[in-house]
Amino acid sequence: MELLNDEYFMRQALREAEIAFEKDEVPVGAVVVINNKIIARAHNQVELLNDSTAHAEILALTSAYQALGAKYLPEATLYVTLEPCLMCCGAIYWGKVGRIVYGASDEKNGYRKFISSPEGGGRKGAPFHPKAELVKGILENECAFLMRSFFKNKR
Repeated sequence: MELLNDEYFMRQALREAEIAFEKDEVPVGAVVVINNKIIARAHNQVELLNDSTAHAEILALTSAYQALGAKYLPEATLYVTLEPCLMCCGAIYWGKVGRIVYGASDEKNGYRKFISSPEGGGRKGAPFHPKAELVKGILENECAFLMRSFFKNKR
């Protein structure tokens, strides 16, 4: 049996990102996990839905809320292949997601570009919920490679 750890679940998010890549969407994927079980998965659908808010994180959270019949996810871990943008950070914050794990950094649009202290002045994981745990760089190279490949094909 395959070990269910951060790398395993990030590989699941990468599968979602690959689906986005194949659909000519920016290749970002996300999965929401509770008790070692994926309860929601999504990938960017900005182009398909003609909606600038249709990021993988937002779609995965919405799916998780519907699956659980809940508006908060304090027991959940959100795995996402790319550092969340500020919009997604807001959604993650308001959903009280307990743990956020991301792969590649996003120097252009990631949340760290827009805040003065990447760790929030002593708080772990800001701008996420104060009780949230943040883990960065899981399968970073694989996640970054997919993004680079996508944008290389666009130029």
